Amino acid sequence: MEYKTWRWRSAALDRDMDLARWGYFGKPVLLFPTAGGDFLECERFLMIRALAPLIDAGRIKVYACGSISREGWMNRTAPPWHKSWLQARFDEYLVTELLPAIRADCEGYALFAAAGASLGAYNAVNAGCKHPEWFDLVVGMSGTYDFDRWMGDHRDLNYYYNQPLAFLPNLGPSTQLDDLQKTRFVIATGTGRWEAPEESERLAGVLRAKGAPVNLELWGPDADHDWPTWRTMLPMFLDRFADGER
Repeated sequence: MEYKTWRWRSAALDRDMDLARWGYFGKPVLLFPTAGGDFLECERFLMIRALAPLIDAGRIKVYACGSISREGWMNRTAPPWHKSWLQARFDEYLVTELLPAIRADCEGYALFAAAGASLGAYNAVNAGCKHPEWFDLVVGMSGTYDFDRWMGDHRDLNYYYNQPLAFLPNLGPSTQLDDLQKTRFVIATGTGRWEAPEESERLAGVLRAKGAPVNLELWGPDADHDWPTWRTMLPMFLDRFADGER
């Protein structure tokens, strides 16, 4: 399996950021890590092995990035304004650096898939909702989507515009809405240990209200908030939807 990594100093984040790629051809799939994960988490937890049949067949190329969630949303000592500010910087990095780098490496593919589990599901969904011109498929697994409990009484524009549950209901006629309505969202969750299916159900309802195509996948009590669930989910969803047309 072809494998490559990149590292560069991000202007938006003022730190080194890593990117890995597995595969030689196919639809670009950007994987966001879980809360404390890095860009190689998906390999350590055998997600790349689970996706190998699709990668080896040339149907997908998998890209995995890092995140700032450990310093932001998951940092119990950080003030709320810093959490949302850092997420806004990550969004700038995504649009001005990461996505253009992937596009430069992928001749012939204008639209990508985004995917992630747990807090990675939030990053995938946030990217797809804010920048649907880049994506035609978003897969969120066992997602954590409501961050109000981490913000106390603090609300600001950085939080609003990086919280799909907040900004989507107010999104009016626009190119962004037009593109959103052409992007398929697969919102999946188990109902087993450590899962919060009500957050996925709420998000799916908000997306449907804006006219986006949504597949809500509620798996049973044997599907826990853990890698065995996600290694089953993601290959299945990419097999079903990665080749779909807008």
